[in-house]
Amino acid sequence: MTGVLDQLLVAPAWLVYTIVGALVFAEDALFFGFVIPGETAAVIGGVAASRGHVNVVSMALLVVVCAILGDSAGYEVGRRHGVRVLRSRLLVKHQDRLAKAQETLARNGGSAVFLGRFVAFFRAVMPALAGMAHMPYRRFLAYNAAGGIVWGVSFVLLGYLAGNSFAAIEKNVGRGAALTVTAVALVGFVVWRIRRKRRESVQRNANP
Repeated sequence: MTGVLDQLLVAPAWLVYTIVGALVFAEDALFFGFVIPGETAAVIGGVAASRGHVNVVSMALLVVVCAILGDSAGYEVGRRHGVRVLRSRLLVKHQDRLAKAQETLARNGGSAVFLGRFVAFFRAVMPALAGMAHMPYRRFLAYNAAGGIVWGVSFVLLGYLAGNSFAAIEKNVGRGAALTVTAVALVGFVVWRIRRKRRESVQRNANP
């Protein structure tokens, strides 16, 4: 994690924007979220903004736009190639979770699209499932945009606040310690996400 932060802090601003935007877009459009969750990219973008390397408003706007566009691309993939998507190697091991996601979408409609933005697995598959279910695109876009705005701004600001802590620590105890503390904070965030997923998995298995 420290190496990643170091590289982003010295990389050209345009490259930071490109990497963060591409990861956020690909999470839903290409199901890339199974590899790197989009919120991780958004948080790192916020950290870079706090260091003055990129503009925080521009970064938040980029993340929001890429989230909305990525969801829209995922929706189109689901609408056109839904059956193939469900049978893909990437999703074949997640049939139970896909079934629950489909049930949630059928039961809650647009609100499932909005709330799905805040759960990693749902965020990666919900747009495609909405496309498969032939949800009217205008309705999908409204909930998708609302979720993208709240999600994107929140996680960029989370990284920005973590970066401000980084700056304060660096000033008083040095860059090495600052990187360590920031890395620990971000790793702690990732661990929290993993534990929450495990709890959700246990609850699903306990209540089939």
